[in-house]
Amino acid sequence: MMAKAATDPVAEGRALLEAGDPAAAANLLYPYTETHPADHESRYWLYSALVAAGEPAAARQTLDDARNLHSVAMLRAHGVDLNRFKTDKAYCAQIGMQLYAIKHMAPASLTLGRGLDLDNPDVQTMISYGLSLQHQGRTDEAINVFSAAAEAFPHPAVHEFLLYALFHAPDRMRQVSDEARRWSDLYAAPLTPANPVFANERRTDRPLRVGYVGPSFTRSQVAQFLLPVLEAQDPKAVEVFLYCADPAAEDALPDGCTVRGIGALSDTEVAALIREDTIDVLVDVWGHTAGSRLPVFAHRPAPVQVAWINFVQTTGLACMDYILHADSMKVDGTDEFFTEEIWHIGPIVAPSRPSADRLPDVPTPALKNGYVTYGSFNNPAKLSEITIAAWSLILRQRPQDRLILKYGPFVDPVLQRVTRARFAAYGAAPEQLEFRGHTTGPDYWREFQDIDLALDPSPCPGGTTSCDALANGVPVLTQWGDDFYSRIGVPVVLPCGLPELIAEDWDDYVAKAVALTADPQALDALRARVRPGFEASPYRDEVGFTRNLEGILRQMHTRWLAETA
Repeated sequence: MMAKAATDPVAEGRALLEAGDPAAAANLLYPYTETHPADHESRYWLYSALVAAGEPAAARQTLDDARNLHSVAMLRAHGVDLNRFKTDKAYCAQIGMQLYAIKHMAPASLTLGRGLDLDNPDVQTMISYGLSLQHQGRTDEAINVFSAAAEAFPHPAVHEFLLYALFHAPDRMRQVSDEARRWSDLYAAPLTPANPVFANERRTDRPLRVGYVGPSFTRSQVAQFLLPVLEAQDPKAVEVFLYCADPAAEDALPDGCTVRGIGALSDTEVAALIREDTIDVLVDVWGHTAGSRLPVFAHRPAPVQVAWINFVQTTGLACMDYILHADSMKVDGTDEFFTEEIWHIGPIVAPSRPSADRLPDVPTPALKNGYVTYGSFNNPAKLSEITIAAWSLILRQRPQDRLILKYGPFVDPVLQRVTRARFAAYGAAPEQLEFRGHTTGPDYWREFQDIDLALDPSPCPGGTTSCDALANGVPVLTQWGDDFYSRIGVPVVLPCGLPELIAEDWDDYVAKAVALTADPQALDALRARVRPGFEASPYRDEVGFTRNLEGILRQMHTRWLAETA
């Protein structure tokens, strides 16, 4: 008698899941995981089956187990002493920081978590731990860590990490608004003078003195948006002052700007310097992000204070007068979530200058590949469950197609496998996903040549990466969202003359993705319009945008003069 061929429960479980019977898949895989306690692969498939079967609580625990087992295997592969790992907190913190540095975020979070000494907490370990979770999209866990850090280390810069994490949470509008106001109550309100007196000339027939505050203007993500404005500003209309950490570390700053180095100065000293410069309008370009100098604004060093570019949420500061939004970001009820007055400035928030080493446009890759390549270059924190479900539905309908996910931490094999499991729960084949890490310069621009259609996540869309995609000829599919932030993709796409790339909701989004990519020739015709549309859009009218901005800042200052007459 021939021996019965050995079966592979993991392969059978996957087959049942793909056949549309997740409950049977889970029933098959569960006992296998019980008898194979160190096997992480079976648990990944069990997680996918449990999600598909509508058992989220069991699914989450299973994913935690799979991720931890996989991370331990990675620690072993990295040569970590697992005996010390069990008992030596300092060793765990050290290994965790090393893993964080190479962007292996899942193993890093496991070791950093074990490295926390709650009797003698270390702020850098806590922040790195929270960031390692956030970079995996484990937002709720990151929020818990940052909340604990803000309590243990009451400092404005520490507290700001919590504000960013909250923006990826449920009820984010209310949570961010409340926490930003709490931040202000703790760190800004006590510094703000009740009746500030300014020595500024109260004439309107002189150039407006405008100051911009940020850690860097040429070596950060705001450079492509801000430098065009700084270079185009009219010296007859404005005198420009730049307050950055270290002017010597900057690339060439525009001529005609007065540059002040503030990295070694306290917030009080910076505020005094701004008062000495008699700045009329002070503009923050950084918001609640690492390197922020928002506490300077708490001292009210200028008559008019404005938030712009890098942080379109509320700062929470009552002394911040305005925040700049694009017209298409308007949603009824938004004002209640802001301490600032929202000033809608036109079709875009800021111009966007393509890099000088941008590569020539190419035909849509599907023409030569024979399949469509979707792409997203966004932080995993933006890959919400509804985003994963919708993108999986697209891939499920187009099994020959693939999706490239590009972000620095996607070099982590554990994060890759977790992400594949999340997609598999909604019917996408793991083999349809490709992961890429961080690149710069021509290597970064070249990767856009591999993408047929960029997919915008929601409710936290892309920003800089979406502008980069359009500038490199890649269409970006976005949607009207329910709040101002989920609409950020609209003022990216709409001004480029591409309204067909804006979906009404997720159902429309999936239908548009499938329809837009059904015919490679039609997709190529769409692609041929993208780069010219971007070049003809307000994004490339640097002078026109700057004249409009100068007029708006003048209106704000004139209003202040009238109110304080």
